[in-house]
Amino acid sequence: MVRLSNNLVGVLNLVTFLLSIPILGAGIWLSNRASTDCEKFLERPVIALGVFLMLVSLAGLVGACCRVSWLLWVYLLVMFLLIVLLFCFTVFAFVVTNKGAGEVVGGRGYKEYRLGDYSHWLQKRVSSTKNWNKIKSCLSDGKVCSSFQEKYLNDTIEKFYTEHLSALQSGCCKPSNDCNFTYVSPTVWNKPAVLVSSNPDCNAWDNDPKVLCYNCQSCKAGLLQNIKTDWKKVAVVNIIFLLFLIVVYTVGCCAFRNNRGDNHYSGYKGPY
Repeated sequence: MVRLSNNLVGVLNLVTFLLSIPILGAGIWLSNRASTDCEKFLERPVIALGVFLMLVSLAGLVGACCRVSWLLWVYLLVMFLLIVLLFCFTVFAFVVTNKGAGEVVGGRGYKEYRLGDYSHWLQKRVSSTKNWNKIKSCLSDGKVCSSFQEKYLNDTIEKFYTEHLSALQSGCCKPSNDCNFTYVSPTVWNKPAVLVSSNPDCNAWDNDPKVLCYNCQSCKAGLLQNIKTDWKKVAVVNIIFLLFLIVVYTVGCCAFRNNRGDNHYSGYKGPY
């Protein structure tokens, strides 16, 4: 039974090592084909994650199976730090995504989004011109509004108002409802001769497919709504992963004690 913990740590880290290979391969593949800011942004974290998992799993595998106590100690230290960081990130994710939700608009199947409804930390991330220019590039590369235009192109105004749009489609691809623009097509709206609304997004709107409402506060809010939804899902997954890491860490501690016990007895020569 005392060797079970060593074998279990070895098996778990062998599986982790095998998983790190396709992750690292995906990062290298992205780096070779990256042509946009979005793809370039993704490649480094993916490569770093692959290398990290590979090194940590190797340390745990060799430390447990070859009874290398110092290597297993390093593995447990990294695991402990990872557990602490993951716990802090999970709490942080729940805190910063606690505020913000779409506003229901009467007679519309979609919701509209306001930047001020979200946490100040998230607002600051999209208020930076440098950050937002990169995000706009990603939205354009992702064809968020061009696919939106194609999907709802044949809608009448009555039909369009009943559509259930995503947060990004509602915030970035059409003007806000209170602008009172005249509908021509999903991404083409005529401005009234005199703007009555005080909403700054009304002036930011442009029928140019490269502009639309990408510079609107509602577009930033739509992005934050997406982030909020995704982060909540990630936080739930993190809780499950955190419990798994705690179990692995506990088993690793047992394996470390086994290694120290083996070293102690192997060094013991007896009374003669």
